[in-house]
Amino acid sequence: MSGTNAASGAAPCRFAHYFVICGIDTETGLEPDELAALYQWLEADRQGRDPDTAATGENFEQSPLKRTFKSKVLAHYPENVEWNPFDQDAVNMLCMPKGLSFRTQADSREPQFHSFLITREDGSRTYGFVHTFYEEVTSPQICSAMQTLYQMHQAENPSSATPSSSSSSSSSMDSLASSLDEADSPSSSSCRSAACGGYDASRDTLYVSKALCLITPMPFMHACRRFLSQVHRAVTASLPPPLPLESYVHNILYEVPLPPPGRSLKFHGVYEPIVCQRPGPGELPLADFPLGQTFPLLGVENLVQLFNCTLLEMQILLYSQDYQRLMTVAEGITTLLFPFQWQHVYVPILPASLLHFLDAPVPYLMGLQSKEGTDRSKLELPQEANLCFVDIDNHCIELPEDFPQFPNKPELIQELSEVLLRYGISPVGGAPPTSVPTSTTTLGSVSVSTRHTGLKSQQALRELEDDGRNGNLGGEQLAVLELLQGNATLERLQALAKRTGVRVEALRGVGGEGEAQGGRTAVDEEELRNAKLNVQLREVFASRFTMMFADYEAFVIQSAPDLESWLTNREQMHNFDKASFLSDQPEPYLPFLSHFIETQMFATFIDNKIMSQWEEKEPLLRVFDGRIDKARLYNVRAPSLRSSNYQRCTILKESAQAIEQRLLKIDHTAIHPHLLDMKIGQGKYEQGFFPKLQSDVLSVGPTNNKWSNRTATAQRRKDRHRQQTEHLTLDNDLKEKYMQEARSLGKNLRQPKLSDLSPAVIAQTNWKFVEGLLKECRMKTKRMLVEKMGREAVELGHGEANITGLEENTLIASLCDLLERIWSHGLQVKQGKSALWSHLLHYQAREETLEQQQAESPVSNGPERRKSESSLGMPSLRESVIQDMRHIQSMGEIKTDVGRARAWIRLSLEKKLLSQHLKRLLSRQALTKKLYKRYAFLRCEEEKEQFLFHLLSLNTVDYFCFTSVFTTIMIPYRAVIIPIKKLSNAMTTSNPWVCVSGELGDSGVRQITKNVLEITFDSAFRPHTHIDAMFKCQNLGKLTTVQLGHDNSGLLAKWLVDCVMVRNEITGHTYKFPCGRWLGKGVDDGSLERVLIGELASPNADEDCGRGCRTPDMQHSPGQTRRASITSMGGRGYKPTSAQIQEAIGEAVNSICKHFHKPEKERGSLTILLCGEVGLVGALELFFHNGFKSARLFQKTVFVWDFVEKAVAYMESADQMGDMQETAEPLGLTCVSLCHYVSAINSSPRNIGKDGKFQLLVCLGARDRLLIQWLPLLVECPVIQRMYEESALLRDRTTVNDLIAVLQTLHDFPITLEASLVKGIDL
Repeated sequence: MSGTNAASGAAPCRFAHYFVICGIDTETGLEPDELAALYQWLEADRQGRDPDTAATGENFEQSPLKRTFKSKVLAHYPENVEWNPFDQDAVNMLCMPKGLSFRTQADSREPQFHSFLITREDGSRTYGFVHTFYEEVTSPQICSAMQTLYQMHQAENPSSATPSSSSSSSSSMDSLASSLDEADSPSSSSCRSAACGGYDASRDTLYVSKALCLITPMPFMHACRRFLSQVHRAVTASLPPPLPLESYVHNILYEVPLPPPGRSLKFHGVYEPIVCQRPGPGELPLADFPLGQTFPLLGVENLVQLFNCTLLEMQILLYSQDYQRLMTVAEGITTLLFPFQWQHVYVPILPASLLHFLDAPVPYLMGLQSKEGTDRSKLELPQEANLCFVDIDNHCIELPEDFPQFPNKPELIQELSEVLLRYGISPVGGAPPTSVPTSTTTLGSVSVSTRHTGLKSQQALRELEDDGRNGNLGGEQLAVLELLQGNATLERLQALAKRTGVRVEALRGVGGEGEAQGGRTAVDEEELRNAKLNVQLREVFASRFTMMFADYEAFVIQSAPDLESWLTNREQMHNFDKASFLSDQPEPYLPFLSHFIETQMFATFIDNKIMSQWEEKEPLLRVFDGRIDKARLYNVRAPSLRSSNYQRCTILKESAQAIEQRLLKIDHTAIHPHLLDMKIGQGKYEQGFFPKLQSDVLSVGPTNNKWSNRTATAQRRKDRHRQQTEHLTLDNDLKEKYMQEARSLGKNLRQPKLSDLSPAVIAQTNWKFVEGLLKECRMKTKRMLVEKMGREAVELGHGEANITGLEENTLIASLCDLLERIWSHGLQVKQGKSALWSHLLHYQAREETLEQQQAESPVSNGPERRKSESSLGMPSLRESVIQDMRHIQSMGEIKTDVGRARAWIRLSLEKKLLSQHLKRLLSRQALTKKLYKRYAFLRCEEEKEQFLFHLLSLNTVDYFCFTSVFTTIMIPYRAVIIPIKKLSNAMTTSNPWVCVSGELGDSGVRQITKNVLEITFDSAFRPHTHIDAMFKCQNLGKLTTVQLGHDNSGLLAKWLVDCVMVRNEITGHTYKFPCGRWLGKGVDDGSLERVLIGELASPNADEDCGRGCRTPDMQHSPGQTRRASITSMGGRGYKPTSAQIQEAIGEAVNSICKHFHKPEKERGSLTILLCGEVGLVGALELFFHNGFKSARLFQKTVFVWDFVEKAVAYMESADQMGDMQETAEPLGLTCVSLCHYVSAINSSPRNIGKDGKFQLLVCLGARDRLLIQWLPLLVECPVIQRMYEESALLRDRTTVNDLIAVLQTLHDFPITLEASLVKGIDL
């Protein structure tokens, strides 16, 4: 117990927590790796083969030297650390991810280095650094077991003696680095039985892999790598190390502290001192994995794209033969996220037994080891719709479709490239600098000729001087360089060199390089260079976030009184004002930012900010806020608040200097390794074999060490937030539970049956995913509804009042991703990149077969329904999953399955049929069973029902997510003109035409075939007539106006039209354009053409309730209702009061002002606000009609336009007589402009009638800011006394001045008019 206590007391501030040795347990002998068997079972199950036969017995097809065997933790010191309990299974699995591997003297046995990390439940991480080497097998039992296995293998595969067959038999469970080493195997000339994968105990020496591992609380990768390398050197050197190995292990476990923040520390390895440093409180957190290797592996452009995918929380799969490359890229990319942190599944090295984790329907960042020669196309991944696949070894990445680019990407790439070039690294992905091998060849094992060594040392020196390889040397070259670091070695080599004719000067040069800068070695220099490059590259990314989120604090909503209530209501709380934040950003940043602020990492960042009111600030947040404060001090952000200009990082030099100062001027030196109180005779040195260490001296730390009393309060603090927030991740509980169950099965591995392990274990792994997907669906649909419902939601306390189109698009894109992940979960066999579209195609094939059968037989079960609109004139629209698929399939613009699936989702959502369509799709249970495993989300009945219910709630709001995105496609439209119901008025002998306009354009004039008159009967057999026309044109977007007219030919030229209905035949959206007026000469206002303003028609009452609910109507055209309200013939109709008229004008002007204060893309139709039912034109008509003497006995109706014409005629005659010569110059010009505009409207070729002309005059006056100048002219004109009563508003000077003041506010805005309004007007 005392050992444990002593060990744990100082743990938080110790450099290393554990020293671990993994390898073969000679007592239990050779055991097949049960995790490998589990993997084979899962693979067989996934591929549809019988899993039991796949996992039965031994795998004799493979050479035993290629097979994987069970490794064990042979020893770990100390026994346990309170802060970081030792997880034996996880450490063993990650130290040797593919178990033990065997070699013979003919195989390459280069040591390998890799690292790993373990994420604990509270989100904190522990790092492991592993040095794997090969040790000779001395146990006769294991040698004879291997001999037996090889003989059995030969008996099963007589042809395996030939080299070709053995090399071709590669297992998916190749042992560690075997794929790397195969390339280094001896040439065929020296190929003996061992070289060809054979083993003969009498002739061959057998070697087995062994791993030394340091487990540390912080990622001091370079220091741990050097320490382990020196320990291995001590084992293989011809002379024993200066002290027993226990002294060095004890020293690093108990006597080497963590360096304090902002300080450097030197401690001693077996042969050389090792230096590490830790960033200060205001600097970027520690990141020791070399970005100088990550960038050349992928190239700057690919890395920025990968960084972008990580920020947007996509699924990211890294793929490489080399474990350390996987770790370097994963850690490199996550360190660039500062101040944000990856919140989801993070497994940089995925053990082969856990490959089914790739089925996880959540964001993840995982690393998968590839086998040499494996074709990427043969790698079957469960889901690829939202996957970023990173092939590290081939320097390429495969990106998901359709995601926003990181802001200022070209400028960012340029700045990063310049930083890399300053360090001699090419920014283009290609042959990367070779990683530094951990082996250091001692003099005793030099096997190359000395001349060769000398030449190589010169080459190594030249490459270092030229810096062509980023200061990294290849294996042999570095071995040579390290060979020359000790003086004694150098002298002996100089003597050898003289004998072999190599120039001594060259070697002196190498020696000089090795001891550069006051005894600093080339390795030290390279570490300094790596550290400086790391911090400069990270600073470039950090400065981007500092610029982008400089004002984020202003938009954080601090709504809870205390931490407890905040944690309790966290899910319901609105923590960040997203709409206001986005409205404050430069336009080019919006696509990226609108996606990014929806991510879990951003939500956690904001949560941490809110919690910092009550708790100590999270370290990353503290650094980031400090930087923002500093930037504000220098006023960096203010002048460029809405500017998208790229600002370079200004602190590159000082950040590198801080690190250089720490590494060159050491702040602390740890206690030197020293002799321990050990038993004599134990741990005896034997070259090439790692000794058995004395556990009693390694399990107890020193009691008088000053470091042991130091505590780290920051690490004691529980991270309550992470426990409270349920992230949609694969939590560690589940992961560990699954791994434990997988291992417990290994005990029965000798029995051939493995059926008891599979479905239950897999189901346990997956129920959490199913639960998570359902929760995510609930959250997403709720968010979409709350954002869309606008003012009503605000009244209920849910947050902001409107949703921008950009935000809406982001939410819908994220819904598409969720549906893809749900459809990818538990797939039997993957077909194509989109699991949803693949399912739909299967469904389509089955349904079309059924359709053919039904066509042959008269009986039909009617699987689809027809949608009938409120107007009897509009024929019903066919609705089915298949019909919508055909619409998508006919769109040539969409080239991929993922694109088609997304378009289909958008179309279904716009039609309010998404839930119904998916229900129909999943109702074919036989198909679902064929495509999905039993644990798949789509086969969990209860969760599936809840999921469809959440989607059904989206029917309560209107989306235009299909129409607004696919703007270039051709869409068929149906226009139906419905006359007033009396049959005589419906008949016309003239030639009607129609022109439909929308937010994206107009259809052009479409002539309607003469007298295409259809008579339909309603349920009471009353006849109704209409004119029906179909036409196809490019997507018009939301429809705004219809121009309807005729040529006035024939006897029955007058035409009384009730309304025009126009339907988009793909989305089913029907617009109603009320008219209620005559078209014809000598009737009404004499108009032959009218511009009608539309509204989206409500679905029928018989539609189901989900589809009946909808967002408020748009404004529509002034039909009969408004005519009734603005005329007073014989006292009929409603007369608005002067107060109501003034209020109407105020509201109309307000609406236009609000329109222009919205972001440009969100504004909708201005025509509706000008000419709609409560638009500006209607309000001004009310004003002009007040007190107007329009109805005369036995005379035709007089219109407001008649008054305008008479006023203009008076002005023109007065001007000719010279009465207006004396008026002020501006007034004269105004008079001319009014006459000019009225004349232009009257001389227009369009027959738009008198009300249409007045509407046009108001619109043009508003556009050209002339209305307020024309009003005084009309008021001053004597004509007004004849045509208006004394009490008329137009004759009240105060009211007119108020009106002018209100209209004055429109001058601030650039009013543009739709082409349909101003067609044919020549000014």
